[in-house]
Amino acid sequence: MTTAPGHVPRVAEPPGYHDQKADHLSRLRKIEGQVRGVTRMVDEDRYCVDVVTQIGAVTRALQEVALGLLDDHARHCVLDAARSDPEHAETKLSELSLAMRRLTRM
Repeated sequence: MTTAPGHVPRVAEPPGYHDQKADHLSRLRKIEGQVRGVTRMVDEDRYCVDVVTQIGAVTRALQEVALGLLDDHARHCVLDAARSDPEHAETKLSELSLAMRRLTRM
Protein backbone atom coordinates (compact mmCIF):
# COMPACT_ATOMS: atom_id res chain seq x y z
CA MET A 1 0.00 0.00 0.00
CA THR A 2 1.42 3.39 -0.96
CA THR A 3 0.85 6.59 0.95
CA ALA A 4 0.77 10.18 -0.20
CA PRO A 5 3.97 12.21 0.14
CA GLY A 6 4.20 13.74 3.59
CA HIS A 7 1.63 11.31 5.01
CA VAL A 8 2.63 9.93 8.37
CA PRO A 9 1.07 6.55 9.23
CA ARG A 10 -1.19 6.53 12.27
CA VAL A 11 -0.87 4.12 15.18
CA ALA A 12 -3.77 2.88 17.30
CA GLU A 13 -3.44 4.86 20.52
CA PRO A 14 -5.69 7.40 22.21
CA PRO A 15 -5.37 10.82 20.60
CA GLY A 16 -3.52 13.55 22.46
CA TYR A 17 -6.75 15.51 22.80
CA HIS A 18 -8.48 12.63 24.63
CA ASP A 19 -8.66 14.54 27.93
CA GLN A 20 -9.98 17.68 26.17
CA LYS A 21 -12.38 15.89 23.83
CA ALA A 22 -15.55 17.22 25.49
CA ASP A 23 -14.24 20.80 25.32
CA HIS A 24 -13.28 20.47 21.65
CA LEU A 25 -16.65 18.94 20.78
CA SER A 26 -18.48 21.71 22.62
CA ARG A 27 -16.57 24.38 20.71
CA LEU A 28 -17.14 22.59 17.41
CA ARG A 29 -20.88 22.41 18.07
CA LYS A 30 -20.94 26.16 18.74
CA ILE A 31 -19.06 26.73 15.49
CA GLU A 32 -21.55 24.50 13.69
CA GLY A 33 -24.31 26.79 14.99
CA GLN A 34 -22.38 29.84 13.82
CA VAL A 35 -22.09 28.35 10.32
CA ARG A 36 -25.84 27.71 10.26
CA GLY A 37 -26.28 31.35 11.27
CA VAL A 38 -24.12 32.50 8.37
CA THR A 39 -26.19 30.35 6.02
CA ARG A 40 -29.36 32.01 7.37
CA MET A 41 -27.80 35.44 6.89
CA VAL A 42 -27.12 34.71 3.22
CA ASP A 43 -30.59 33.20 2.80
CA GLU A 44 -32.10 36.36 4.32
CA ASP A 45 -30.01 38.63 2.04
CA ARG A 46 -28.20 40.25 4.97
CA TYR A 47 -25.62 42.96 4.34
CA CYS A 48 -22.50 41.42 2.79
CA VAL A 49 -20.06 43.04 5.24
CA ASP A 50 -22.00 41.57 8.16
CA VAL A 51 -21.85 38.11 6.54
CA VAL A 52 -18.11 38.42 5.96
CA THR A 53 -17.63 39.54 9.56
CA GLN A 54 -19.39 36.41 10.79
CA ILE A 55 -17.36 34.22 8.44
CA GLY A 56 -14.22 35.75 9.96
CA ALA A 57 -15.49 34.88 13.44
CA VAL A 58 -16.15 31.28 12.39
CA THR A 59 -12.71 31.05 10.80
CA ARG A 60 -11.01 32.33 13.95
CA ALA A 61 -13.02 29.92 16.10
CA LEU A 62 -11.95 26.97 13.93
CA GLN A 63 -8.35 28.13 14.09
CA GLU A 64 -8.55 28.20 17.88
CA VAL A 65 -9.82 24.60 17.92
CA ALA A 66 -7.01 23.59 15.57
CA LEU A 67 -4.41 25.32 17.75
CA GLY A 68 -5.81 23.53 20.80
CA LEU A 69 -5.53 20.19 19.02
CA LEU A 70 -1.94 20.97 17.99
CA ASP A 71 -1.13 21.94 21.56
CA ASP A 72 -2.61 18.66 22.80
CA HIS A 73 -0.57 16.76 20.21
CA ALA A 74 2.66 18.48 21.27
CA ARG A 75 2.02 18.08 25.01
CA HIS A 76 0.90 14.48 24.86
CA CYS A 77 1.85 12.59 21.71
CA VAL A 78 5.19 14.28 21.03
CA LEU A 79 6.27 14.56 24.66
CA ASP A 80 5.29 10.97 25.48
CA ALA A 81 7.15 9.69 22.42
CA ALA A 82 10.23 11.77 23.27
CA ARG A 83 10.31 10.25 26.75
CA SER A 84 9.89 6.66 25.60
CA ASP A 85 11.24 6.26 22.05
CA PRO A 86 13.36 8.86 20.23
CA GLU A 87 12.64 7.31 16.82
CA HIS A 88 8.90 7.46 17.48
CA ALA A 89 9.37 11.06 18.66
CA GLU A 90 10.76 11.98 15.23
CA THR A 91 7.58 10.62 13.67
CA LYS A 92 5.42 12.62 16.06
CA LEU A 93 7.43 15.78 15.40
CA SER A 94 6.99 15.23 11.66
CA GLU A 95 3.23 14.92 12.19
CA LEU A 96 3.21 18.14 14.19
CA SER A 97 5.21 19.99 11.56
CA LEU A 98 3.00 18.76 8.74
CA ALA A 99 -0.16 19.68 10.65
CA MET A 100 1.20 23.17 11.31
CA ARG A 101 1.97 23.60 7.61
CA ARG A 102 -1.56 22.52 6.71
CA LEU A 103 -3.08 24.89 9.25
CA THR A 104 -1.09 27.89 8.10
CA ARG A 105 -1.99 27.48 4.42
CA MET A 106 -4.62 30.04 3.65
